[in-house]
Order: sequence, then C-alpha cells, then structure tokens
Amino acid sequence: MGRWPARVYGEGAEPDPRFTFANERTFLAWLRTALALVVAGVAVDVLAESGDAEADGYRPLAAALIVLGMAASAAAFARWMANERAMRRQEPLPGLGLGTVLAAGIAVVALGLVLLILL
Repeated sequence: MGRWPARVYGEGAEPDPRFTFANERTFLAWLRTALALVVAGVAVDVLAESGDAEADGYRPLAAALIVLGMAASAAAFARWMANERAMRRQEPLPGLGLGTVLAAGIAVVALGLVLLILL
C-alpha cells in the first residue's frame, strides 16, 4: 500500500528522516498558527457581540482573521508538500511564498484593530 499523497512520495529517494521530521514539525507549527488565527477571529467576533454600538467595525476584522487562518492551513499543507518533494528530488527548498502574504495580512488586521481601539 502506497503512502499519501502519491505526488509527494512517488518522487525521488527517501530523504534523511531527520529532515522529514523537521518538515513535519514546521507543518504542525503552521497549523498551530492557523488555529490561533481562527480562534482570534472568533474571539474578536464574540467581543463585538458584547453590546458595543461600534461592533460592526470589528466584524470585518474577525472575518479577516478567520480567512487568514484558513489560508495559513492551506499554505501549511502546500508548503509541506513542496518541501518534501524538494528534499526527495535533492533540489533546493522553495521560497517563502504565501508566508509573506500571510504576514502582510496579519499586519493589516493588526493595524485595523489598533485603529478601532484608538478611534
């Protein structure tokens, strides 16, 4: 029985297990970040429901945090696959990619939260 996903494990040679485990730990760290973003989005939405008249301003930020969490989760899996394939093919590891987009998104959401708190 083959391992899933075949498009990763069907290529190249088996890398050193230490590198595979490091790639898996990085994948899990991305998933923790994704989960934290989703939970933060839910928390912002719950706080917005606390009866404040300006709660509508927080809703888009809550949604943005949840969307960033979904994107981080998808990016984590795509990055794990790309890294594993590169290691199996003995190629250079891919660049940061979507991580830059996520970092910019988090910065924009944080700025929005700061503005809502201060105004």
